[in-house]
Amino acid sequence: MTRLLLLLTLLGVWSCQEPQQKNKPVSISGEIVNPTDPFVILYKGEQPIDSARLDEQNRFELRIDSLESGLYNFYHRPEFQYIYIEQGDSMQIRLNTVAFDESLVFSGSGEVVNNFLIDFFLESESEENLIREALVPMEPEAFSAKLDSLKVRNISQLEELNSEFPITEGAYHTAQASILYKDYYYREKYPFWHRKMIADAEGVHELPKDFYAYRSEVSYDDLSLTFLKPYHDFMVFHIGNLAYTSCKKACVIDKEEVRDQLHFNQHQLKLIDSLVTGDELRDNLFRTVAFDYLLKYDSEENLEVFMTDFLSRSENNRHFHEIEALSEAIRNLSPDQQLPELMVENSDGNLQSLQELAGTGPVVFYFWSGPQQHHLANITRRVRSLNEEYRDYRFVGICLRTEKARWKSMLASYSLDPENQYWAEDFENFAHTLVVYHPYKSIVAKDGKIVDGFANLNTSF
Repeated sequence: MTRLLLLLTLLGVWSCQEPQQKNKPVSISGEIVNPTDPFVILYKGEQPIDSARLDEQNRFELRIDSLESGLYNFYHRPEFQYIYIEQGDSMQIRLNTVAFDESLVFSGSGEVVNNFLIDFFLESESEENLIREALVPMEPEAFSAKLDSLKVRNISQLEELNSEFPITEGAYHTAQASILYKDYYYREKYPFWHRKMIADAEGVHELPKDFYAYRSEVSYDDLSLTFLKPYHDFMVFHIGNLAYTSCKKACVIDKEEVRDQLHFNQHQLKLIDSLVTGDELRDNLFRTVAFDYLLKYDSEENLEVFMTDFLSRSENNRHFHEIEALSEAIRNLSPDQQLPELMVENSDGNLQSLQELAGTGPVVFYFWSGPQQHHLANITRRVRSLNEEYRDYRFVGICLRTEKARWKSMLASYSLDPENQYWAEDFENFAHTLVVYHPYKSIVAKDGKIVDGFANLNTSF
């Protein structure tokens, strides 16, 4: 929290909201360094609230007369981050898309809670690996004690911050929930992480009777937290954990493959239906289960059974058309199907279809994007290794979610062979048609037809 406390010391107290601010419009302005899109868009859940075009200095301003206090999403394609807004806020944002989250800084009214949230988000990202490596090997009692200490530290920091720079009750609730549900998430994950790290473990270890005591504090209907990442991440794994317990009692399972099996995912659907009441959270959790299962497609028969069960519990799901489109796209990527008629552009600006690129010899298509530079470095090393081992294959990279000029500059920066690199303009169409939801997703094709529509660069070769 050093960055946050220093910033607040320099800028002073902006968060003390005067009563008359409730009648003032909301103003959100700022600057984006190295923009990747001409616009910024503000979303409430999945609904766009307002948008603004960047000017010649890459600055923008959003002005909203009236809104409901709570979490919103600030979106600058292809990146987004949530932001807590209250009526009357006048906030400035500055970021650099090269390191979108790491460079994001808020100033003005509302800065206290938003800088806390972004700092906690970044801290949690680096913290998870440390927890897995240092704490997960511990026995349950020791693990819980360490997490208790971490939670107390984080809550104390929030309380100290609130004492010096008071924030509203709603803002405090959101910040506190970030801490608590991240803590709950680690506790839900622990038995499965621990089992994997202990080679001779059989099943999930027996836990102390009070290990899941925090579950009595879980809210399944807190609408204000629906789009808060720690809350959503917890709910996803919590439902899966409960489903695993149900499966152990009611089903014959292979513990290594249970999450891929139809009956396990049906347990998840049943639990969401019985526990979760908020419409948006229900729909989002149903969608998560559907995507996770469909992307592990095993048979047409099971797909139909799953979809029938899904529809019986979530008939009016707002994501239904997306889920239906995914199931159809999966069928279209079956072996011996023709590659979809999608066009890509080479470094000379010439268009070619995927079928043309796979016209002779076996081809492996893989995907990357400019903002995910760590992933690009990893995937580049992997492809160079595969090129040495599979000399009969042509490995073709397709860049998504990146401006053309930036893509071209990255070819040189990463020493990528322009002959085997292509750029796709329509990310949404590519992602949906080719089911690009995994970072190492690849497609093996030959003679314009699909050999394996769901290959993985790390595990399939």
